[in-house]
Amino acid sequence: MLVHLVDGTYELFRQHFGAPAEAREAPGNRTGTRGVLSTVLYLIEGGATHIGVATDHVVESFRNDMWPGYKTSAGMPPELLEQFPVVEDALRAMGVKVWAMVELEADDALASAAHVAGADERVEEVIILTPDKDLAQCVRDGEVVQFDRRNDKRIDVAGVIEKFGVPPESIPDYLALVGDSADGFPGLQGWGAKSAAAVLARYGHIEDIPLDGVWDVNVRSAARLAATLTEQQELAMLFRDLATLRIDTALLGSVDELRWTGPTSDFDVVAKELGAPELADRAAHANLRQ
Repeated sequence: MLVHLVDGTYELFRQHFGAPAEAREAPGNRTGTRGVLSTVLYLIEGGATHIGVATDHVVESFRNDMWPGYKTSAGMPPELLEQFPVVEDALRAMGVKVWAMVELEADDALASAAHVAGADERVEEVIILTPDKDLAQCVRDGEVVQFDRRNDKRIDVAGVIEKFGVPPESIPDYLALVGDSADGFPGLQGWGAKSAAAVLARYGHIEDIPLDGVWDVNVRSAARLAATLTEQQELAMLFRDLATLRIDTALLGSVDELRWTGPTSDFDVVAKELGAPELADRAAHANLRQ
C-alpha cells in the first residue's frame, strides 16, 4: 500500500492566498477550507487509500519557549486563522485522519506518521505532500519521499541532495547554519547555503566539523566560518534542535487508522454549509469506486 501524508497547514495557506483578494477577505470566507477538501478528495479519487492530514491548530508550539524569535500567528489574517478548526472538522466529517497539533507542530506529526508507516512491512512507500524543507529530513530511499504538488516534483534522497547539497540526515544541521526565515531563526553569520552544504557534505553534522578551520574541502573564508562556529556553537546546536522534527509514535498507533472508508453521515451537511455540496457528491462517488 501507499500512504499519503498531507501538510494541511501548507495546503490551507496555499488555497487561501491563491484565491482572489475579494474572496479571501469576504466575511465567513471558507475558500481555503474548500480547497483543502478538494485537494484531499483529488488524492482519493486518484487512488489514495491510506491518508492523513496534519495541521497547526495553534501556530505557536514548544519551540517558541526555546527561541523568542520563533514563528507565531502574529500578523496572520484572522480570516485564515479561523479556518483551521473549520477545515479540521470538515476533514474528519469526510472520514479523514487528522492531527490538529497544539504543543507539537504539523511537521512533527507528519514526521511521526512517516516513521510509523515506514516501519510497516505492508507499506510500499510513504508520500509526504509538502515542499517544506524541514520534511526533507524524513526522506528515506525505498521508504519515504516528499512530493511537491505545486511543481509536480517527487523528491527522494537524490532529490534532497540535489536541492540542498546534503543528505536528509544533515538537513537539521544545514538549517541551523543557514537559518530558516520561515521559522524565525537566523542561522550563523557568514554561513550561506554553499558553504554549509560543502562542509556538511564532508563532515555530516555540526559537532564533527573541525573548529580549527583546517577542512579538507574547498570553502572560502574557512577560518572565519570556523571562528564563528566556535563562538556560536551553542547557538548552532539550539538552532539544530529547533529544526529537528520530533517523533511521537503515540500519534499513529497503526497504519490501519489511515484507511479511508468513506465520508461520515455528517459530510453532506458540512459540504452544504461550506457552500460546496459537490464535495459530498465527489466523496460519495469516490467511496463507491474503492
